[in-house]
Amino acid sequence: METFKIEIQEFLSRIVEIEAENANEAVLKVRRLYRNEEIVLDSDDYITTEIDEYVE
Repeated sequence: METFKIEIQEFLSRIVEIEAENANEAVLKVRRLYRNEEIVLDSDDYITTEIDEYVE
């Protein structure tokens, strides 16, 4: 029997509304909130799972 490496990826996604002067500022604000764990994705944000052979 052979041994295979299989990769499992789960994808989470959430749309966040935020006030800002422009899109770049909005992205920076959300990145900061995410980095500071003020936005935390969880099982309610689940989108899909992909399972494929892992190729190095």
